[in-house]
Amino acid sequence: MKIAIIGAGNLGISIARGLISSNEFESLALTRRKIELLKEFEAVPRVLVSTENSDVVSSSEVIILAVQPTQLEDILQEIKPALSPSQLIISTVTGVPVSKIEEIVGKDQPVIRAMPNTAIAVGNSMTCICGNASGIQKENIARSIFEKLGTCIRISENKMQAATVICASGVAFWMRLIRATTQGAIQLGFDAREAQELAMHTCHGAASLLIESGKHPEEEIDKVTTPRGCTIEGLNEMEHNGLSSSVIKGLKASFDKINTISQK
Repeated sequence: MKIAIIGAGNLGISIARGLISSNEFESLALTRRKIELLKEFEAVPRVLVSTENSDVVSSSEVIILAVQPTQLEDILQEIKPALSPSQLIISTVTGVPVSKIEEIVGKDQPVIRAMPNTAIAVGNSMTCICGNASGIQKENIARSIFEKLGTCIRISENKMQAATVICASGVAFWMRLIRATTQGAIQLGFDAREAQELAMHTCHGAASLLIESGKHPEEEIDKVTTPRGCTIEGLNEMEHNGLSSSVIKGLKASFDKINTISQK
């Protein structure tokens, strides 16, 4: 598959690293205005770095748009003459609906809207997708990319803003929880390296338990809470200080903000 990533910033580079790691592409083109920031890819086989968006689009089957929302319209206008209905556009641009893209490239152009997260760089993204009628006909192409780089599900577009909060912003939220656990471990006597290792792998293990078993979190919590034990004592103290409430309020605040951004 011939793939172009237009706007290889943090997310675009993460996608590129995941694609290179999976080795599931015929060619990969990356564009960015500051091309010197793509130096790590210059010697990678079958990878091209460029500042010429239209040139790489014309020779690609899949075009992944990873630009900022304010840049999208200009980029679409720039690449439109190089597009054909056989090509699939995958937009990872936050807050921009498929209809906005269709206004420029036309409804016959296959468009998939995708929201991966930065864990795509290590093949562990949670990616949500939706698309127009033409795009859904090529959904298998998008899935073939994102399922090699983590987990991929199709959702309705009206849930895409919420998915952005849970999955994309969610990486930062989980990082903060891991950091807090690390800080707590240091206070309990571990050095910083040991503390972070304990926090990271315990988080990974907890998520893996749920993924493998399909159980509700409370079922796994019940296995490690005993009457008058230390686990329930810690859980109750966290809840008294608003752990669950704070997480839910944070998600809602992030959701409200992304809706405000998308309306501008």
